[in-house]
Amino acid sequence: MDTMDLFSADPDPAERAAVLRAQLQHHAHRYYVLDDPELPDAEYDRLFQELQALEAEHPELLTPDSPTQRVLGKVLDGLTPVRHAVPMLSIDTETDTTPEGARNFDIRVRNALKLAEDAPPVEYAAELKFDGLAMNLRYERGVLVLAATRGDGETGEDVTQNVRTIGQIPLRLQGVDAEVLEVRGEVYMRRDDFERLNEKQRERGDKTFINPRNTAAGAIRQLDPALVAQRPLSFFAYGLGEVSGWTVPPTHGALLDAFAAMGLPVCADRAVVLGAEGLVAFHAAMGAKRDSLPFDIDGIVYKVNALALQQQLGFKTREPRWAVAHKYPAQEQLTTVLAIDVQVGRTGKLTPVAKLAPVFVGGVTVTNATLHNELEARRKDVRVGDTVIVRRAGDVIPEVVGVLADKRPAGASEFTMPTQCPVCGSAAVREEGEADHRCTGGLFCSAQRKQALLHFAQRRALDIEGLGDKLVDQLVDADVVRTLPDLYRLGLNALATLDRMADKSAQNVLEALEKSKQTTLPRFLFGLGIRHVGEATAKALARHFGSLDAVMDAPLEQLVEVDDVGPVVAQSLRTFFDQAHNREVVEQLRACGLSWPEGAPAERAPTPLSGLTFVVTGTLPTLGREDAKALIETAGGKVAGSVSKKTHYLLAGAEAGSKLAKAQELGVPVIDEARLLAMLAAG
Repeated sequence: MDTMDLFSADPDPAERAAVLRAQLQHHAHRYYVLDDPELPDAEYDRLFQELQALEAEHPELLTPDSPTQRVLGKVLDGLTPVRHAVPMLSIDTETDTTPEGARNFDIRVRNALKLAEDAPPVEYAAELKFDGLAMNLRYERGVLVLAATRGDGETGEDVTQNVRTIGQIPLRLQGVDAEVLEVRGEVYMRRDDFERLNEKQRERGDKTFINPRNTAAGAIRQLDPALVAQRPLSFFAYGLGEVSGWTVPPTHGALLDAFAAMGLPVCADRAVVLGAEGLVAFHAAMGAKRDSLPFDIDGIVYKVNALALQQQLGFKTREPRWAVAHKYPAQEQLTTVLAIDVQVGRTGKLTPVAKLAPVFVGGVTVTNATLHNELEARRKDVRVGDTVIVRRAGDVIPEVVGVLADKRPAGASEFTMPTQCPVCGSAAVREEGEADHRCTGGLFCSAQRKQALLHFAQRRALDIEGLGDKLVDQLVDADVVRTLPDLYRLGLNALATLDRMADKSAQNVLEALEKSKQTTLPRFLFGLGIRHVGEATAKALARHFGSLDAVMDAPLEQLVEVDDVGPVVAQSLRTFFDQAHNREVVEQLRACGLSWPEGAPAERAPTPLSGLTFVVTGTLPTLGREDAKALIETAGGKVAGSVSKKTHYLLAGAEAGSKLAKAQELGVPVIDEARLLAMLAAG
């Protein structure tokens, strides 16, 4: 849709509101359902805010399907019961996870239809069985008026305000003006959204959620819609309830196509197949794809495609004869904790891992499950000998999601994180405000060796060309390089014998190592990989102290006097340089010939850009971005990577892009290269 027609002189408020609603509904559908947005977020927000203001000024213009009504502030007193006009019945489950499960269903259907053996195969609609919460959406004249849970099938709960917060669910259907159209489907949570939600919970030290299904169900039944809006929920449509004034398509497959045309989200992983073999093939194909899906499923649903045949087959008690759920292996199982080990990651993070009695979960045998960190392990109270629930979904690392406390053996003791790194013996600490323990060994810890080497060699540090991931892997795996100084002791023969490393390539690496010996103090400090010490902090330390020894020996009270260094960074520096083995690595690097200009501490005289934060974007006329960044930092300014309310200036060149739009939205002054040079000259 073209947005140019939105801007006309003094439009009629009612007309303007209608146009804005149509525009916002269109773009919300592009964003949430099609995943193909046409507008930048800032422009969508501007239109949304304009509609909000218009409705506030003219309350009579407010409609139930307005995009502004997605998140309502009212906290519910309780969930109101809703009786379903058409019962929400369950379907039979085929627990045989082999191909025979599909064949058994086809045999039952053919027998019920009294088909001869040589009759053509039955046409089926095959779709995924989502692991979420069943939902009934009632649209009247195309507008969403009620959303209700399944409940007991006869009576559910009114969760309309909560469902309005789900961006995928249209408040008005496209091209439908039926008196009543009830759409049934599943509210669920994507795996990546679930992981991000739990990561935020861990960062805050809050309780994590067990699985996406329970989290989605719990969110929908919240009494505060504002809280529901904070949970990233999604929806798929797959069936009908009550219908009045709308012609129902003749097949289930056509019904789903009609839903998609209305703007409802419908899963793309569906097919119309023939006979048992078609069902078997779809079940196998989705089984192979199951782990790569962005959401959880626990099986496939088969439905006789023709609605006329569905009516002919009818129901048995409360289950339709024309549909079945064909299960996959469960993704949660019970097993026993044999031990709790602590692993050290590439960045020094310590992670407790439960060693399990082997258990088949989600299609694979699991013997390890992450406990994330000490806080999480203690919150779940996982102990050696416990019987635990283990979950594995997709590519997510298996984790312990619960403990059966009544089966705990006598004398099982609480887990405690070690105070020393299990790999190198260095102190293991948890910084204030963080959930994770980390090894302080840094350059000394073999678990962090590859990460330390790659960080040291990167362009912004020592800039050792040719020393990339593959070469570092070979050097460390072959035990040729153990610490950073070992890089500078490499010879041509040692390098040339490695895979895909000819004499010329080896010589190039040696020359790059020799060249890197002449560096700068900020680059060297940054290259050491000290936690919390980025490029800007390294430059500030070098300016303030003038020499490496002064930095290494500075007490906390002097470190916090440095620009860009607070108590957390200061403590990280002290922890690093208080480790004797880290100082030994530094001295060995110096002995290998690494050097840089040093001098007296910089005078604290004011500089032209002191206290100012810049963001650089686009292509400048004469300066490269790194050149512009260096000029700003030399003049006392700070260069950030993204625009925020704390940004003082955006330095923009050609093809500036989204950062320019963000700056304009926040009212951040935008300058060009000429203005920057003028500011520098004025100082």
